[in-house]
Amino acid sequence: MVDDELTRRRLLAMGVVLPLGLVACGDDDSGSPAALVKTPSCDDGDETPEQTEGPYFIPGSPRRRNLRAGGLPGRALLVTGRVLSPDCRPRRRALLDFWQADGEGEYDNAGTGGRGHQYTDAQGRFRLATVLPGLYPGRTRHIHVKVQPRGGEVLTTQLYFPREARNRRDGIFDAALLMRVSGRRARYDFVV
Repeated sequence: MVDDELTRRRLLAMGVVLPLGLVACGDDDSGSPAALVKTPSCDDGDETPEQTEGPYFIPGSPRRRNLRAGGLPGRALLVTGRVLSPDCRPRRRALLDFWQADGEGEYDNAGTGGRGHQYTDAQGRFRLATVLPGLYPGRTRHIHVKVQPRGGEVLTTQLYFPREARNRRDGIFDAALLMRVSGRRARYDFVV
């Protein structure tokens, strides 16, 4: 990072307050103008928080980007994002291993439904066709993931959905892991 570069953390430390309209502008994944775009966490050197694996992880998931192809029931959802280093460089060929409940809140513990792994492209991007996970007792909606950059440590975490009533009552929930959701599309950038 260049010493003269202003990050969100540096601006806050200096006590600078900007009108919301000046903070960030850009386009979302659909190409339409977005009102505000979050400053990437990697600008501050913050890494994606670790979370519990939970009881439903099974090693050896199939390599696939489309969890719906195996007949996973539920409302279609597309999750995209990037895997970045703490200095905002794309993590090429990072491994992402996803597992989740189906639209009814059930995990497939006998097969590979709701499970799959993939690798990021040269720009650190991933794309997962899945379903909106259903609710089950004691938890809010979430998607599990393990992220491992080439030659790096494995990060185990979970992704969450905004505006879920159960977020407040879920003892594991972390707002730093909220995806940006618009309709049937969600986005999250991992920093590892």
